[in-house]
Amino acid sequence: MSFVHGSNSSFSLGTAGTPATPVAITTFLSSVGFPMEVDAAGITTLSATAKSYIPGLENATISLEGRFHATVHTQLAALRRVPNVAFVYGPAGTTAGLPRYTGNCILTNYEVSGGVDDAVGFTAELQVTGAVTIGVF
Repeated sequence: MSFVHGSNSSFSLGTAGTPATPVAITTFLSSVGFPMEVDAAGITTLSATAKSYIPGLENATISLEGRFHATVHTQLAALRRVPNVAFVYGPAGTTAGLPRYTGNCILTNYEVSGGVDDAVGFTAELQVTGAVTIGVF
């Protein structure tokens, strides 16, 4: 069994000018969260003794956390109200044959914060719109 270290992860995100062309922002990130969910539609009938479900609609969000830098700030701040921004997430890196997730998203939250005793950081929340494609590099 082969495990990978989180430091190998990669993440690319489109820009306001070219939302369909992802640009790597990996070097600015300290973490990526990528929960994917599937709704469960109830199909239980009368006289059943247990609930039954079928898979419903899929949903995914992306949480980014990193260190503030003018380059990534300009890119993220410009994505407000831009639809269908492409993303590519490689949790194990970008080597040929490794898994990757791709799709489109919208920026729903971007926050910059800093304290007197720490580096300035940022968080961003992205809502995936449409399906996520699971493939390989």
